[in-house]
Amino acid sequence: MGLKKVEDRPTPKEVYNARIYVMACVAATAAIMIGYDSAFIGTTIALSSFKKEFNLATKTATQFANISANIVSTYQGGCFFGALLGYPTGQLLGRKMGLLLSALVFCLGSGIMLAADSARGLGPIYGGRILAGLGIGAASNLTPLYISEIAPPAIRGQLVGMYEIGWQIGGIVGFWINYGINLHIAPSHKQWIIPFAVQLVPGGLFAIGIPIFIRESPRWLITRGRREEAIANLSYMRKLDANHPYLIEEVNMIDIQIQHDITAVGNGFWAPFKQVFTQWRLAKRLLIVTSLFIFQNGTGINAINYYSPTIFKSIGITGTSTSLFTTGIFGVIKTVGALIWAFLIIDRFGRRGVLLVGSIGGAVGMAAIGAYIKIEQPAKHPSATLPPSGAAALFFFYLWTIFYAVSWNGTPWVVCSETFPGAVRTVTQMCAAASNWLWNFVISRATPTMFLKMQNGGVYFFFMTMMVLSVPFIVFLLPETKNIPLEEMDRLFAPGINRWNANKIVMAELQRERENAGAPTYIHQDKENGTQQRFEDTEKASV
Repeated sequence: MGLKKVEDRPTPKEVYNARIYVMACVAATAAIMIGYDSAFIGTTIALSSFKKEFNLATKTATQFANISANIVSTYQGGCFFGALLGYPTGQLLGRKMGLLLSALVFCLGSGIMLAADSARGLGPIYGGRILAGLGIGAASNLTPLYISEIAPPAIRGQLVGMYEIGWQIGGIVGFWINYGINLHIAPSHKQWIIPFAVQLVPGGLFAIGIPIFIRESPRWLITRGRREEAIANLSYMRKLDANHPYLIEEVNMIDIQIQHDITAVGNGFWAPFKQVFTQWRLAKRLLIVTSLFIFQNGTGINAINYYSPTIFKSIGITGTSTSLFTTGIFGVIKTVGALIWAFLIIDRFGRRGVLLVGSIGGAVGMAAIGAYIKIEQPAKHPSATLPPSGAAALFFFYLWTIFYAVSWNGTPWVVCSETFPGAVRTVTQMCAAASNWLWNFVISRATPTMFLKMQNGGVYFFFMTMMVLSVPFIVFLLPETKNIPLEEMDRLFAPGINRWNANKIVMAELQRERENAGAPTYIHQDKENGTQQRFEDTEKASV
């Protein structure tokens, strides 16, 4: 029931084949690298062996907070600029080559980090994290873009959701690896360097998997004039013959959209920029969807990801092993929630509804935690065991995790990857990725200071407020994008259309148009022979 597909047109069962899932999974390996970093870095910094190696145990609370923020945020800074570089890479070299280059740059940066020790100091970690961030930033731009371009509409949300699943797989490994080494490896250089070295595993798999499993986006190939290669790739992806009516229709839809985009936008590297930033209707749409990352980071997720030991200490959980174990449970819940979101929620219940549920439920969880800290003040009354009120706060923390995991965790990426026409999608996806990393950077820089300055649960009340503010934003500005073909997204944001009912209105219009025209209605153009042939003729010939 949860896996029921709502199709924009009759679709052969062959279209939903293993090949398309494999390509999406390989591309989403980039997210494993992102998820792993977000999970392992904060818990690694908290290890006594890391503090001893770099003489951090002698620092004041403010000094250690600044150093921690520097270590974490250099990566986000690199990611921000990498996301911007993803545009020229994907536009000029293609999605496949762009992903491969991002994997290689990430591996280089990860290798540089391993040179850090007490003699060299933190320099290699800072430099390596900036370089690794450049690679990840570009991949965070290109991966959702690539997947959305190759995905059939009915499972587009599910396939783009693979990106989020990869993020959670990396996160759960990152959360548990430090718990394991804290238990089984004595404090030493080896103890803290292992989590850094493990980054090379997903990075290497990503770099190896791209040339073996990934095929270039047919949409990009057609824009570059490589039509035969595009049709061959699409035929492989859909597992259909090049002359199959469904494939011919899809190629024609791409042709029509590209011709429309060229007419509307023009050719050239800077043409999409000009179109987006000089057309208020597109600029406004871009502002709406990229603002989702303000609210995503405003939920508190990256404060928890990067500084989980600090988070759990504020609730009253003491001891390194206990804190790491509690963090591991958080990672498990988040991963399970991401799987449920991808396979049972996003393409069944849509985008907007799950964001609203996540905001309301998450706000309740954050309010409960903040109230507990304000009333009980566990930091001022440390205890070897968690009192009942503390256990209740931990319950609400995990409840918040569930609400977040099935809503804000991956939905903003899906919305941003599918909201714009192909001619400007590379630019808008670049802006979406850059927005994510910008606000990620802001939170990673601010969190240590926030916990020093905002006492008595203030940090949690701040996150609660951000989630409450997201509700009217979603209700009044964000239309539902579920099941709408990429080529028809402009209709959702047409002037005067009711945002709340826009999806139903557009889907009804598409259905009426198909019924009135008699499907399939597109004309297949044989560009080599200069002939035109309707699908009805193609189908008769095949019979």
